Amino acid sequence: MTFSSDETGRTTQRGVNVLALVKNGERYVFLYDDDSPAALLQTLGRYAANPELSFTWYDAAILSQKIRRLKRERDMARLAGRGPLFDEPAGD
Repeated sequence: MTFSSDETGRTTQRGVNVLALVKNGERYVFLYDDDSPAALLQTLGRYAANPELSFTWYDAAILSQKIRRLKRERDMARLAGRGPLFDEPAGD
């Protein structure tokens, strides 16, 4: 978990998401934060297009669906009040 502060001095808690695939003895582990799923989706496409990897377009599609589903669930939880909607002020 990482913390950052913006120009107003508010501290934001940012989690790191972990997405993993184990396939034929190989491990693909992807770390991303809530602001970077688009970059991860591009990475999945690059891996799938690389003939030197066993990572396939099917793998990329399955992991892409999971990324989108997790984002939807997080967004729904925030809207339902089960997650932080607003940043908490930094302690003095």
